[in-house]
Amino acid sequence: MKKSKFHFSFDRSSKLSKQKIKFFKNFKNYSPQKADLIIVLGGDGYMLQTLKKLGKFNKPFYGINTGTYGFLMNKFKTTKFMENISKSRPITISALQMIAKTKTNTIKKEIAINEISMLRQSKQTASLQIKKGKKIIINKLFSDGVIVSTPAGSTAYNLSVHGPILSLNSKKLAITPISPFRPRRWKGSIVSDNSVISINNLNINKRPVSVVADNIEFRNIKNVKIYVNRKIKFNLLYDSKNSLNKKIKIEQVRREVH
Repeated sequence: MKKSKFHFSFDRSSKLSKQKIKFFKNFKNYSPQKADLIIVLGGDGYMLQTLKKLGKFNKPFYGINTGTYGFLMNKFKTTKFMENISKSRPITISALQMIAKTKTNTIKKEIAINEISMLRQSKQTASLQIKKGKKIIINKLFSDGVIVSTPAGSTAYNLSVHGPILSLNSKKLAITPISPFRPRRWKGSIVSDNSVISINNLNINKRPVSVVADNIEFRNIKNVKIYVNRKIKFNLLYDSKNSLNKKIKIEQVRREVH
């Protein structure tokens, strides 16, 4: 896959300043509208921000990791840059749509690529009811919160709280409790990605909660509706030997070993 016009997006990191000079010495930095490919240098968090900011231009994204793990990124390589891009393979992922209502009945909308988290915002545990459509999944969950994760995000925050790892083509979403207090043994649920998930705060005044879509937070939430928005898609390019599917499988093997 040969691309000639690149738009570069760099995370604000001092260690990237030299790389930025090198790239701009060898390549013209086109606007996102005119570019064939958007190249993102940073970590997963910066990639998520850039996808949301520049996704409206409907261009493929190629991430280069300069952060820690870089699950959404490719390895940083100074050699064979053009060759790696030409051999990269695309993966299309859809976004989660969140529609939340605050304590004052203000509507907040946001999308997420990895997960949407509902979190307690005080010393009190959250008291939540979770529904799939009209069916109640759990009537009253006392916990630090709950996560609704996509397959792409299932190895991120979801995995850290012992949620299931989902294959990229599973067509599933993971609902995972965070430190459940009652019922203590509830491990969560895996549902179809056609599901509409509703989470209600059962005690708004005594047990306030916030909702976080990847890295964007809204506080004092009364309820939230979550579903896959199939109108919003992102195209990510991965090196042929470093696909997102492969990364997910590696994490699945690691979990089995440990």
